[in-house]
Amino acid sequence: MKESIKVLEECKLLQLKKSNDYQNKYSSVKQADYYPRGCYTILDIMHGKMLRIKSILEAMESNNYDPNFESLEDSAKDLINYSSFFVSYLRKKIQGQNINKDFLNRDII
Repeated sequence: MKESIKVLEECKLLQLKKSNDYQNKYSSVKQADYYPRGCYTILDIMHGKMLRIKSILEAMESNNYDPNFESLEDSAKDLINYSSFFVSYLRKKIQGQNINKDFLNRDII
């Protein structure tokens, strides 16, 4: 199996585990609640992940830096998962998403 396919499988498992934390059966919070501006909010989160990756790469160039919390791999996997959320939102398939709103969470006229 190609390594990139293994990575996607790891992302799938990570997404399922985090979903159990963030949208568990005891909470009224739905996944769509995290994205008040729809795809724009998801893009903002993805942009933050990219900035984090860039910041850590720049720090690691000094050879004297070791990330304290999320590794580059963790951030990259999150970016993959948020990309899947972006596509899912475009398809109107995010849990709790109002299908009467567009991809930016605006009322459809």
